[in-house]
Amino acid sequence: MERPRILIVGGGFAGLECARRLERKLSPSEAEITLVTPFSYQLYLPLLPHVAAGVLTPQSVAVSLRRSLRRTHIVPGGAIGVDPASRVCVVRKVTDEVIAQKYDILVLAPGSVTRTFDIPGLTDYARGMKTLAEAAYVRDHVIAQLDLASATLDQRERESRLQFVVVGGGYAGTETAACLQRLTTAAARRYPRLDAGQIKWHLIDIAPKLMPELGDPLGAAALEVLRERGIEVSLGVSVAEVGAETVKFTDGRVLPCRTLIWTAGVAASPLIGTLDAETVRGRLAVTAEMRVPQFEGVFALGDAAAVPDLAKGDGAVCPPTAQHSARQGRAVADNVIASLHNQPLEPYYHKDLGLVVDLGGKDAVSKPIGVELRGVPAQLVARGYHLMAMRTNVAKLRVGANWLMNATAGDDFVRIGFLARQPARLQDFEYTDAYLSRDQVRAHAQSLLAKG
Repeated sequence: MERPRILIVGGGFAGLECARRLERKLSPSEAEITLVTPFSYQLYLPLLPHVAAGVLTPQSVAVSLRRSLRRTHIVPGGAIGVDPASRVCVVRKVTDEVIAQKYDILVLAPGSVTRTFDIPGLTDYARGMKTLAEAAYVRDHVIAQLDLASATLDQRERESRLQFVVVGGGYAGTETAACLQRLTTAAARRYPRLDAGQIKWHLIDIAPKLMPELGDPLGAAALEVLRERGIEVSLGVSVAEVGAETVKFTDGRVLPCRTLIWTAGVAASPLIGTLDAETVRGRLAVTAEMRVPQFEGVFALGDAAAVPDLAKGDGAVCPPTAQHSARQGRAVADNVIASLHNQPLEPYYHKDLGLVVDLGGKDAVSKPIGVELRGVPAQLVARGYHLMAMRTNVAKLRVGANWLMNATAGDDFVRIGFLARQPARLQDFEYTDAYLSRDQVRAHAQSLLAKG
């Protein structure tokens, strides 16, 4: 009898945890497990600001899938369409070859992409912080601005190169602004023509509060830390227009600026749009057991799925966080196994264990299991949490060693020349234009199946 084919799309927190649990709980004879992912690593996304600031090397937050998984077949590519009627996932491999990946059970965990709006110049001039390549690029770009500002005698050019804008007052934006501001302040001492006072960082968000999930006391504490460092925080403000050398805010201000880092939220992977299925604010609508009700044998989870948050109730859905994604991955694996054994599925229920925000150095705010912490205790909790959440001992060792080295030896300010002369548009890093329409998916699926 042929083994059931379990296909997992996405190698992030949700996909990796699902595959790991399936390997542990199913024998090789019970199912064939395949994972489709463009990269051979799970990106530990919460630490990308540390990569951008050079505190961690890119390799440190790229957790090897082949160290984490033992018998899962990994297809190096991205899913660009799903045809549930044929039970086929259309995959574009990293070589651009398009193949049909058949399945009996499909687990959709394609994650999310940076959410953008129809703002003039945004997609051409904004830098993202969603991928490892973007974090490495942002680091190179920021240091390049310091190098060029130091080298020029044109005061207007220098001013525009030394103004940095981060859009998004959530965790990603706040940590990015905090970590990069520390980097540029330390770097200024190495440039004879620059002074730290010339470097201006701006953090803006349309929301009235910074990181409201933290609650007012910790949100206010984080805001105080940022402002004490000289970061100008503007709330209730967004971007009206972005140019090559200027940024215009919705309050009318126009800043000379050549660096805008966009972290204003995420949207579900465009893969979701290739299915003819119900969505909730762009995320795939699923049951509490994370089944897609329209299709037999299809589960969805993580950032791409609107999983009911039973702990909150009142129709709430789980926020797109690493904490939920990892736990949903394990829960979906259990439900996949239950479906194979014709057993009842279990609803996903998880109460949030707390929040950690690393502001770099000795600064942090954390709220583990409802306990509010600030400063060094919060930093210890934040970094301890990250180390525990990483899936391999090699990754834990690399991150811990990097933190120790940075604490003792300080920052370095080396550019590696990453995409030095290439545009850095959001779609270039996140491949948002790679997906097929529903009609194209069906046509590709039938054509590929006919070819065998």
